Amino acid sequence: MSTTESGQVTGTKDKDYNIIWFVEACLSNALRLETYIQDAERDGDSELAEFFRRAQNESRKGAEQGKGLLASRLK
Repeated sequence: MSTTESGQVTGTKDKDYNIIWFVEACLSNALRLETYIQDAERDGDSELAEFFRRAQNESRKGAEQGKGLLASRLK
C-alpha cells in the first residue's frame, strides 16, 4: 500500500477514489449474485438461493451507503 496520494495521476483523491471503487464493487457483486441465485434456483437449492439473495441485499445496501457518502463529498 502506497503512502503517497495518487490524485496527481487520477485527478481524484484516494479517499474519493476508494468510495467510487467500493460502490462499483458492490454493484458488480449484486449483478454477479443474480447469476448465482438463478443457478441455485435452477438446481432446486432454495437454501443457497436465499443465502445469495441475502448477500445481494447487503451488496445493494453497501452501494447505496457508498453513493450517499460520495454524493455528500462531491458537493
